[in-house]
Amino acid sequence: MVDVSLILLALSPIFLLCVAWEYIKHHEHYDWRDSLLNALLALLHQGSDALALLVLMPLFYWLHQFALFTIELNLLTLLFGFILQDFLYYWFHRASHCIHWLWSAHVVHHSSNNMNFTTAFRQSLLYPIVGMWLFWLPMILLGFTPTLVFAIVAINLAFQFFVHTQTVNRLGVVERIFNTPSHHRVHHASNPDYIDKNFAGVLIIWDKLFGTFVEEREDITICYGIRGAAPKQTPLDVNFAQWRHMFHCFAQANTLKSKWLALFGYPTHLPEKPKNTASVKP
Repeated sequence: MVDVSLILLALSPIFLLCVAWEYIKHHEHYDWRDSLLNALLALLHQGSDALALLVLMPLFYWLHQFALFTIELNLLTLLFGFILQDFLYYWFHRASHCIHWLWSAHVVHHSSNNMNFTTAFRQSLLYPIVGMWLFWLPMILLGFTPTLVFAIVAINLAFQFFVHTQTVNRLGVVERIFNTPSHHRVHHASNPDYIDKNFAGVLIIWDKLFGTFVEEREDITICYGIRGAAPKQTPLDVNFAQWRHMFHCFAQANTLKSKWLALFGYPTHLPEKPKNTASVKP
């Protein structure tokens, strides 16, 4: 577990060097207040993840004793583990845009109007509560050790840091297989043609297989951020505005079906200037 937490920490100098380079070359993509908020959100996210691992790791090892197979660690099984986790990440990511319960956490990552390397740091402290970790249980039950599973998750997320930029153009043949900055700019766009597209973590092939892939177009100027009202740009409001809105919808619902949909249906819309500051998804 310690080794898992050290992966992103060990890579942090590379992340910071990329941020510094991008700021020097393209400071027009930066707002220092937004970048500072992204850093604070990253710290809160890392803290909640570390606490969740401390609490949940005994459960993961208990489940691991019921694994279908004993998977020996070698290059082939490691490659299979990376591909399987990336496949599961695709479905987690897609579900996070289509299910209000999951979107209430994931919306944090989309709530900035800027797109630069620090946007990758903008994460929610609610991920453990909404159950992101549930999507990795199939790997544990298949036979991968919990520590290896979460190490793979960390490396997958580390890769995704590098797709959060406007400074890298198309990458040719790489675009056919891997997630790239061009593909991920589409994902962060609030333009109607780009909504709910390009959910890839590392491999873009999942989007192409399951019909959610769209190429970046030169005739569309990307608008970053979320559609509808935005939260106040404070760590507290960015993390909890959508959460409050979701439970408000639940409380206002009059039937069991509508209450279920308030939590697990497609994320709801709000007016541009509601009385509260809850963020919304198109």
